[in-house]
Amino acid sequence: MPTTSKYHHAIQNNVNFHGRPIELLARSLRTGGIILIGEPYWRQLPPTEDVAKGCLANSISDFLMLPELLASFGHLGYDVVEMVLADQDGWDRYEAAKWLTMRRWLEANPDDEFTKDVRAKLTSEPERYAAYTREYLGWGVFALMPRQ
Repeated sequence: MPTTSKYHHAIQNNVNFHGRPIELLARSLRTGGIILIGEPYWRQLPPTEDVAKGCLANSISDFLMLPELLASFGHLGYDVVEMVLADQDGWDRYEAAKWLTMRRWLEANPDDEFTKDVRAKLTSEPERYAAYTREYLGWGVFALMPRQ
């Protein structure tokens, strides 16, 4: 579990990260309306910064654990009234669909200037995903209503 100072830092980073989009969405929200926002979160805290980077984060402090993420919405003045979290099977299908898309693109564009980069990504992504993202990173859509 993060220390108090790391927890505070992570909450502050998260508030700064998604606070602005929520503020912009709130401008067009009718009374009683609901904001939907998608956010990543740590399913389990990565043991090292290198593992966080393997999840394509810049650092562990980029994301919060789910309880802290939910609390951060409250700190912004919103109640969480619904959430839908991606499970590992759904996340697997989402990621694997990207690999199939890359494979098909490679077949259709063998002489494109990006072929080498796409081939490298397709070669590395399944292993990177299985080693890092699948175990550590979650994603959800959260329905928020302003507190009165």
